Amino acid sequence: MKIPKQPEANIGTAGHVDHGKCLTTDQKVWIDGYELSGNDILRQFEIKNVKDEIYKFDAKLLVDSISDMKVVKSSAFPYFQRYWGDIVEIETINGRKVSGTPNHKLFDVKDGWIRLDQIAEGNSIMINDKNRIDYDRITNIKHKKYKGIIFDISVPQVHNFTMANGIVSHNTTLVEAITGKWTSLHSEELKRGITIKVGYADAAIYECESLQEPQRYNTDGKCSEGDARLRRVISFVDSPGHESLMSVMLSGAAIMDGAIVVIAANEPVPQPQTMEHLQALKMIGIENIVFVQNKVDLVTYDEAISNYNKILNFISSYGYNTSPIIPVSAQKRLNIDALLQAIEETIPTPKRDASAAPLMQVLRSFDINKPGTEVSKLNGGVLGGSLKQGKLKIGDIIEIKPGLPMRVGFQPITTTVKSLFTAGGQVEEVMPGGLIAIGTELDPIFTKNDIMVGNYISKPGYLPNPTLEIEVNYELFDYVIGTKELVRSERIKVNEQLKLNLGTMVNSGIVVDIRANNLRIKLKRPAIALHGDRIAISRMVADRWRLAGSGKIL
Repeated sequence: MKIPKQPEANIGTAGHVDHGKCLTTDQKVWIDGYELSGNDILRQFEIKNVKDEIYKFDAKLLVDSISDMKVVKSSAFPYFQRYWGDIVEIETINGRKVSGTPNHKLFDVKDGWIRLDQIAEGNSIMINDKNRIDYDRITNIKHKKYKGIIFDISVPQVHNFTMANGIVSHNTTLVEAITGKWTSLHSEELKRGITIKVGYADAAIYECESLQEPQRYNTDGKCSEGDARLRRVISFVDSPGHESLMSVMLSGAAIMDGAIVVIAANEPVPQPQTMEHLQALKMIGIENIVFVQNKVDLVTYDEAISNYNKILNFISSYGYNTSPIIPVSAQKRLNIDALLQAIEETIPTPKRDASAAPLMQVLRSFDINKPGTEVSKLNGGVLGGSLKQGKLKIGDIIEIKPGLPMRVGFQPITTTVKSLFTAGGQVEEVMPGGLIAIGTELDPIFTKNDIMVGNYISKPGYLPNPTLEIEVNYELFDYVIGTKELVRSERIKVNEQLKLNLGTMVNSGIVVDIRANNLRIKLKRPAIALHGDRIAISRMVADRWRLAGSGKIL
């Protein structure tokens, strides 16, 4: 469904769901460098007594995944389920085959992630051909009946894995359950087959006033009686994997108006990563959170109640005792209406000043041109983010700071807004709120591969000059976040190196002076330091950067 207008608010998602989109067990996957079928996994890990319910097994796997158009090694684990029903078998021109449930997804070169039962002959799907990304054309599709075991590989960070025949397969996320689509930053990225770093999907929330709560809320705008009322459009900043989540929360915190934290009903509470995520959200000042108790279809009623009470005790210890906890099954779309109601009641659209000078920090930058495009037909570089204040229209002159790295320092850039995109498509003007893409006159070589991330955009002369030194008022957590064992935080010392997240910019610096709770830090590279902006502070602990505290720029 077409999004009717520009989104008004941005909601970050923490946690992931990926089960139920499955392959038949004769299908093979690249695991630890070997071709293993679902049956091989069952035998190797002595998995027995698979029943109708979906079961996650703690077999640790290493699979080939696609991230940023590169093949990477990803940790994963398998799901198994006994299944009676329809399957779809697909064959390509080069003899590659896939056999799985109708809702299992492959990456189509034209339409992005698409279900097996929606792929047509002639479509091209993504393959991993000996660590080279390519595509293969569908030539034959069969629908069959199946009785037996099916399986899936859950890859928390990137949500895709490579089958032994090279075909790239995909799992699902909570955002997909709400919006009905996989997250994407720009339609051209999906058309070109680029795996995004930070994804988002937009959803319009409608209300059927003739129905009772929560059934009155939906995202398709359809009512059994009367017309649906559009309440608002929101953007979901989706980061299901642990590393990408922390990057979004720390680097993209400035654009988030609230968050959804997903906690599995069939796992112990709290998980270490959930503790880290919640501490990070609290640190960056995200107060409006909806907690989702996912996968309630995988546990009994008593187990769900016990898990719910553990979640309540856990979030209360962080001060979120009034936040709602919504039990759902993302896979079966159970209670999504209740989740939408909780979002409406818990995460309001903040007031923003549209009359002020436009202000946006770049969250993504990319080149939308296909390789080999003639110079005369090139589109300018694209900048993605969310307006914090003000508005932009086509033809506006904008200034970008710090700008491009030069031999000595950075060079601010001035360019013209050539096009504007929101969830509703191309527009003449954008207002604060929601995620937008700005087409510019910049040479796309300056915006490809997120080169411009961390820059600020405003009207010429509004932004302060870049600085190599900042002063922050800081506080440390009692314990370092992310370590297996509790490590008590030590006081920051002069000459200590810190890793800093200044909005969407990742920087580093050396502490040159300490006075009470204030630090003076010499930065490695120039940054725009706006008074009152919050930063995240990480320290080197056990050979890794660990989240240690936060601060505000003075």
